[in-house]
Amino acid sequence: MSRAALLVLADGRFPAGGHAHSGGAEAAVRAGRITGVPDLADFCRGRLHTAGLVAAALAGAAALGRDPVELDAAADARTPSPALRLAARKLGRQLVRAARATWPAPELDALAREFPKGAHQPVVLGLTARAAGLGPEEAAYCAAYECVSGPATATVRLLSLDPFDATAVLARLAPELDQVVERAVAAARRVATEGADALPACSAPLLEIAAEAHAAWPVRLFAS
Repeated sequence: MSRAALLVLADGRFPAGGHAHSGGAEAAVRAGRITGVPDLADFCRGRLHTAGLVAAALAGAAALGRDPVELDAAADARTPSPALRLAARKLGRQLVRAARATWPAPELDALAREFPKGAHQPVVLGLTARAAGLGPEEAAYCAAYECVSGPATATVRLLSLDPFDATAVLARLAPELDQVVERAVAAARRVATEGADALPACSAPLLEIAAEAHAAWPVRLFAS
């Protein structure tokens, strides 16, 4: 295993398209739910323990070699919002392009053929980690971190938030991120014997509702 590969995959400059998405932060800012650093911390914490846990478990299961078609269906079932499903597949399509160029692997080629419009991003992320020689823990860390780093970065642009403060939010969430990854990987390992029902299905209804409203905006800074 090359831990350096983890740095490449987790780097925000990896060309996987995540910079164009706010993780729901843009809608939350307009609704007044994020106005500063304390609100951002609350938003990221809630996102980490819901959407982040689900994404981390899916990525971990994919990194373990579980059936990506089954995992993609599980991701669909855990994403009620059509707007969020579309965003996840667009991100997955972009990630698989970057992954195939960076870590060519037959599994990534097969995934691209199976899902020409894109598989769910956490599933692609897990297969990418696997192609890079990484394990389920590393895949889960990437997924969980992306889930909170996206909103933190977006609020710097949306609110002119001090980037030092936004980064401090992520640093203070680190212990909870460790806990989420531990839970996610434990669930991912159970998929081998229990199937995709072993994966968490944490709900974040406000994220889903806000995503649908955000998708209808005529002008927006971020895609989701």
